[in-house]
Amino acid sequence: MKNRLKVLRAERDWSQAELAGRLDVSRQAVNAIETGKYDPSLPLAFRIGRLFGLTIEEIFDDGEGRDADHA
Repeated sequence: MKNRLKVLRAERDWSQAELAGRLDVSRQAVNAIETGKYDPSLPLAFRIGRLFGLTIEEIFDDGEGRDADHA
């Protein structure tokens, strides 16, 4: 799953460790999410959204597209 986590983190000048601390996860978890190797749990995705003031859909892209259900 693609995501904007690295960009959002960089905009705030946060290290992976700083973001991890704010989310109460490991730095390795942040790295894995940023690189697309790990999809966060729903509760973690909501925490990420709240932290950045964005919806989950504004941060994560499952590749389905918004019009997929209209095709």
